Amino acid sequence: MEFECQESIEALKNLANCCETNRFSSNSVTKDLELSKLTLGCNPKKGSPSYCNSKKLPPNDVCSNFSRTITDLPPALISEILNCLDPKELGVVSCVSTALHNIASEHQVWKEFYCERWGLPTAALFSDEKSWKELFVEREHRCKTFLGRYSIDVLRCHTEAVRTVFLLASAKLIFTAGYDSIVRMWDMEEGGLSISSSRPLGCTIRAVAADTKLLVAGGTNGFIHCWKAVEGLEHLFDLTGVEKPNAELRLWEHEGPITSLALNLTRIYSGSWDMTVRVWNRSSLKCTQILRHGDWVWSLVPHDTTVASTSGSDVYVWETNSGTLLSVIRNAHVGYAYALAQSRTGDFLFSGGEDGAVHMFEIIIESKGHTVVQVATWIPHFGAVYALAFEFPWLVSASSDGKLALIDVRKLLRASRQPLRKSVPKVKESDQNTIEPPQRMLHGFGCNLYSVDIGADRIVCGGEEGVVRVWNFSQALEIEQRARALRGIRLENRMRRRRLQIEMNGKGRQSDRCSVAA
Repeated sequence: MEFECQESIEALKNLANCCETNRFSSNSVTKDLELSKLTLGCNPKKGSPSYCNSKKLPPNDVCSNFSRTITDLPPALISEILNCLDPKELGVVSCVSTALHNIASEHQVWKEFYCERWGLPTAALFSDEKSWKELFVEREHRCKTFLGRYSIDVLRCHTEAVRTVFLLASAKLIFTAGYDSIVRMWDMEEGGLSISSSRPLGCTIRAVAADTKLLVAGGTNGFIHCWKAVEGLEHLFDLTGVEKPNAELRLWEHEGPITSLALNLTRIYSGSWDMTVRVWNRSSLKCTQILRHGDWVWSLVPHDTTVASTSGSDVYVWETNSGTLLSVIRNAHVGYAYALAQSRTGDFLFSGGEDGAVHMFEIIIESKGHTVVQVATWIPHFGAVYALAFEFPWLVSASSDGKLALIDVRKLLRASRQPLRKSVPKVKESDQNTIEPPQRMLHGFGCNLYSVDIGADRIVCGGEEGVVRVWNFSQALEIEQRARALRGIRLENRMRRRRLQIEMNGKGRQSDRCSVAA
């Protein structure tokens, strides 16, 4: 009984620490702890602090109270405890008992897990019949597709090198552009069927970005060409200008070639060789902020009210409302830093450069400011890294050596979500020598891959050859299941033949013995 009491005291202390970490009010925690102490009814050792008093409960109630579980805690407290778990731990909890299975499986934290990694699901994936846990498990399982078999669709319409590709997975569209000054739109599902193309825009198009409301393309003449989505149009945008001529417009303010573009719900972001990043209001189409750099701007990625950019060999993090420079990573690469990518939560930033290296940084938000810490480095290429794209957990890089590298970052992340303060690092402390190399390299291109993008089961890239390749992994899991089934059938047939052979050999020995005896 004394041992059980000490165990209970330790559990109460841990519970109190957990509640304090999650910012519970001290009054509610104290009440819950006092209630739990009253129900334990056990005798402490002599000389030890009297945490429990058996006189408060009848002797018959002592044993029954030891059967209390976590489900007897207040629902709000259970919810906060489950919030501290990561998906794997929450899945383990759901296997403990029927009650915990119901609580853990229906917990709203599964929606947070899903949206933190992949954003809100598209209409095709979302169903009222599926819980958020089922959606998460299905998508997590789908992450394995990039290690499976694939097919390649080759899109041939551009007459010169392709400088930029963009995958709009929610609308199943692919946008490409390059030296031929034409923006082309392709159907992702129909084997890369060409849907539409714009008129020649008069200069090289180095950047394209889109969502379901707006498509933007940046040219070397310093303009941003915009297409607004046309209501009722199956493929959203009328690139030819036939359906709705006034759906096109241009923004002029940059004084040099535009190298990068990005969109969010309220803003347009553009980077240029005029050494600025400009932030535009999507409603008024006016420039609201100019972020000045000391060298050419090569790439940018926005998140919430911040935007990260590369200029020269440095990486910058800005606050877009005030234009404040939050952090600078000096000499992130030897030579130019060409490429950037970022996780959906904004915690992790990836850069690629002229030195062929790919760096992973963690952005830690503290009360005194933003701290950027380098987490890992890979050198998968023999040439410059021109483009990066990230879709949890896969980081894909495109290089001048004509190869794509796929890197799984999951093993670098901490398993637990606790504590929930953002100032605590979310990656494991690991030596550079223990970091795994890229899990897969994709070959078969010419030199100079300029752009890459990644979706749930597609990788799109374009380069100097003037063709766009779409690596389709959508059937990878099904192909693997069929291959396993065939391997199982072959193994079963082999074992059956072996058993028959053994039986035949046994009968042969018996007949030999009979002939000798005769």
